Amino acid sequence: MTTATATLTHTAALARLGHALADPTRASILLALREAPAYPSDLADALGVSRQVMSNQLACLRGCGLVESIPDGRRMWYRLADSHLAPALDDLLRLVLVVDPDCCSGEGCTC
Repeated sequence: MTTATATLTHTAALARLGHALADPTRASILLALREAPAYPSDLADALGVSRQVMSNQLACLRGCGLVESIPDGRRMWYRLADSHLAPALDDLLRLVLVVDPDCCSGEGCTC
């Protein structure tokens, strides 16, 4: 693998993770799955969202390659798709950022 290929692959992976974490519901799902695999209905109840919202967000996370679904009879349960993701999320939770309130708001960065 060339450096250019590795950089593109790493950049794409970070962009997908950033997209997932940019939405509070998706971030909460990833944090919940960091603890243990779960059924969508249990996640929806725990996070206080509808099953439809949960289905849409899980589809997004699955499309980004961050979670995977595992058949269990007529149901599916979800887990993080890569064993490195849980420790990476743990590291991000320990990160402390000093944010310029004039630059970054809930609407995104304006700088």
